[in-house]
Amino acid sequence: MEEAGPKGLASALTASGALTSDWLPAFEAVPRHLFVPDVIWPGRAGMNRQSDRVVRAEDPEAWWAAVYRDAPITTQWDDGTYTGPGKGKVPSCSNSMPTMVFSMLAELSVEEGHRVLEIGTGTGWNAALLSHRVGAANVVTVEVDEASARAARARLHAAGYEPLTVVGDGAEGFPERAPYDRVIATCSVGSLPRPWITQTRPGGAIVAPWGPVYGGEAVVRLTVAGDGSAAGRFVGSSAFMRLRAQRTARTHVREYLGGRKWPADGVCSMTTLSPDAVGDWHVMFAIGVQVPGAFPWAEAYGDGSYTLWLRDTAVTSWATVDYEPGKAEFEVCQSGPRKLWAEVSAAYHWWEARGRPGFERFGLTVDADGEHVWLDAPGRPVPGV
Repeated sequence: MEEAGPKGLASALTASGALTSDWLPAFEAVPRHLFVPDVIWPGRAGMNRQSDRVVRAEDPEAWWAAVYRDAPITTQWDDGTYTGPGKGKVPSCSNSMPTMVFSMLAELSVEEGHRVLEIGTGTGWNAALLSHRVGAANVVTVEVDEASARAARARLHAAGYEPLTVVGDGAEGFPERAPYDRVIATCSVGSLPRPWITQTRPGGAIVAPWGPVYGGEAVVRLTVAGDGSAAGRFVGSSAFMRLRAQRTARTHVREYLGGRKWPADGVCSMTTLSPDAVGDWHVMFAIGVQVPGAFPWAEAYGDGSYTLWLRDTAVTSWATVDYEPGKAEFEVCQSGPRKLWAEVSAAYHWWEARGRPGFERFGLTVDADGEHVWLDAPGRPVPGV
């Protein structure tokens, strides 16, 4: 087994195809450890879960191994309000999984001299890689969290890079330096901010993680047209923290039940569609673009069974589906004007009837009429959006 370090990570990323020859010099010039703070919560590859806190001074070997593992690293919880041991409630800043970093940079297709706008400075690693590739004078990076921006600016300076680092709402972009040849977001959105398009020159590209409220998310690469629209395909699964301006609060189930005991006024029936069938990330994406303003939550029990809760953001409707291992039918209860399980079932069957498409068959168009997710071609819109 190769020792943890830059060479080992470079070998793994090169072998997987994530790190291409044109980005290898930037990887070697901008080592990840220069952009990782001393207190971290290592993640696991392909999973949105964090391990316990690692403090560099207490366990330098574990810290180093985490830095040079192909996995994300959480660097802040709860917008910085949680700083203790263990974990906070919601991760709010990270150093992204290296495979994701270089896959997105590859999709950006930058050339020397390109003007690049980055949304979400984070720890500064991505901005440093871009600065090495296109020149720091051509990079603008925007971060909403002042403490994160200040720390990233210090790391960038120490590494010899001076891109323009801006503290502000990434949804607004940075019009003072527009137009940009490329825009890249290191946070996810459910609606592409209009300034990102208007600040990109015609023919320029935007690379951003996009996902519905329901769940499921993928990176989309959009090309901006002269009429102010943008369109392109999804290029791969992702799981990023939401742009702060687009975060949504999730109301507790008690508010939906109105203080009554479940199933309250819910109408119950049986379904043959298993809750397990609708839980994969790409399936959630296909469902989410057809079932707007709704989200799931699984209440797990110790015996392998669970209740899938569905709720709408307007707090008018809810549904539950009880999963039990080995069963062929599952109890459903629904309440409110929206029959959420019926909506989810219809969306699932639409997806199944079209050959169970993955992310790569979907695309997104953003124009004066809004956002349109399509399957295979722009003229084939997904219903419900």
